[in-house]
Amino acid sequence: MPFLPEHPRFKGIALPPSGWVLALLLVTYIFIGLIGHDPWKHDDAVSIGIAFDTVNNGNWLVPHLAGNPYPDAPLYYWTSAVTARLFSWLLPVHDAARLASGIFTLLALEFILLASRELHGRDHAAAAPLILAGSIGFLFHAHEAQPMLAALTAHTAAYCALCLLPRRPALATLTLGVAIAIGFLANGLLPVLTLLPVTVYTLWQSESRIASALRLALAIVLALVISALWLFPLWMISPQNFKAFFYGEWSPLTQRVPPLSNTLRYLNLLLWYAWPALPLAAWALWSKRRVLRSKALALPIFSFVMVLLILGLNVETRSSAALLLLPPLVLLAVPGVATLRRGAANAFDWFGMMTFTFLSAVAWIVWSAMVFGWPERLARQTVQLEPGFVGHFGLFSFAVSACVTVIWVWLIVTSPRSPMRGIMHWMAGLTLFWLLIAMLWMPWIDYGKSYRPLSASLARSLPAGFDCIVNANLPDSILASLDYFDGIRTLPPKNAEAAKCHWLLAQGETRNPAKISPGVWRQVWEGKRPGDRHESDKFHLYRR
Repeated sequence: MPFLPEHPRFKGIALPPSGWVLALLLVTYIFIGLIGHDPWKHDDAVSIGIAFDTVNNGNWLVPHLAGNPYPDAPLYYWTSAVTARLFSWLLPVHDAARLASGIFTLLALEFILLASRELHGRDHAAAAPLILAGSIGFLFHAHEAQPMLAALTAHTAAYCALCLLPRRPALATLTLGVAIAIGFLANGLLPVLTLLPVTVYTLWQSESRIASALRLALAIVLALVISALWLFPLWMISPQNFKAFFYGEWSPLTQRVPPLSNTLRYLNLLLWYAWPALPLAAWALWSKRRVLRSKALALPIFSFVMVLLILGLNVETRSSAALLLLPPLVLLAVPGVATLRRGAANAFDWFGMMTFTFLSAVAWIVWSAMVFGWPERLARQTVQLEPGFVGHFGLFSFAVSACVTVIWVWLIVTSPRSPMRGIMHWMAGLTLFWLLIAMLWMPWIDYGKSYRPLSASLARSLPAGFDCIVNANLPDSILASLDYFDGIRTLPPKNAEAAKCHWLLAQGETRNPAKISPGVWRQVWEGKRPGDRHESDKFHLYRR
């Protein structure tokens, strides 16, 4: 049954959302929570550590982490270093460096909008960025320093170019060439390999294959030229790092992974990671099953299957790599929004409204427990999870959170009936909940996740002018955090100078430090983050 027009008492925003409304929603979603916290574990700390080294030491050709070469594709780190240098007068270096993620995320959302416009028309194009930004897995990575976001931008730009090829071949050729180069310079071989099948498919489906082949060849040549601007100087100046880069790129793609179970793990990951894109894409397949060979459906279907196979056969299950599955899934999901039956659309709409209204209420109640100690039982639990945390009332964060909560209530009351209402409410609700977490909970979260106090405690335990520290295979994120916060750098046990060091830093239970580095050692310091409870989370400093 078609949606009937409504004339609500209070006029809300028009659906599909106009340009400024969509832009304001997406910008709020992206930049709230991107700043305002220390580097955390994993890719966030590593990427910020590399950008920090680039700004301070000028290692633009070969990325360095905590003083050691880190052969990796450099584009994201370059961008982070530039934003860190440009905005460090306004923000801490880690927040300024993380703005690079905001730039790439905005570009990815813009390109997915343009690709959707080419495939599905203007009336439904706005659904694409809403679905992509509303995907739960995308939310986590869009707010950290994550190089795969640059590869995601490259993929969305490539899909846009391939869709645009029949209508504007010159612009499409230029866009595709730059997109391939960005994918390679951002994340190496994986983004390029996952783009090859859909590129070949577009050529095969083209009405003029010879002309399309020439344009695609020009795009590849352009990509090679742009990539060579970094590869050639790297090969000339640092051939060992040139070899290390390609070995590091090729080795993970050739390692043995159980193909069936690994592919199933990616599919299992998508059940929450790609919500609501996955069910909408499934509905689009069912409702449009008679026209699956049309370009609007065939291109994203083929691309999703090929990217899934490449990841499943060659790449161990990683949340960041799964970002490359989202663009074709989103392009497939767009017609699912328009064809949802009224009952299903209303159910999805009510699910989104009730879910995020409930979660927002929970966010406010937990904040009250953190700051005012009510409810008392919940307040005790928050302190138990992060011992020593003391909450403080912030007028600015309270005012912004209250204002956005009121806007949410206004939105759900005034939105007109439309096939787009469900996904609009989902995206707006997700933005509200994320903003409440970033504004109200961030001090508590950052208190538990930051390594700043631990690094400061370690620095106080080291004497002035100490020679060097051996690390017991500490993860890169820890090395980056120690270097960023207090300039503490360590040497791996295999380093030739490690045998001369009088200090050793280990994480987890270390019964015999002499197995790591020969000598007689005694423990002089032990530290952990407030909420860490496992022995494997503790750090131990030994002196020879």
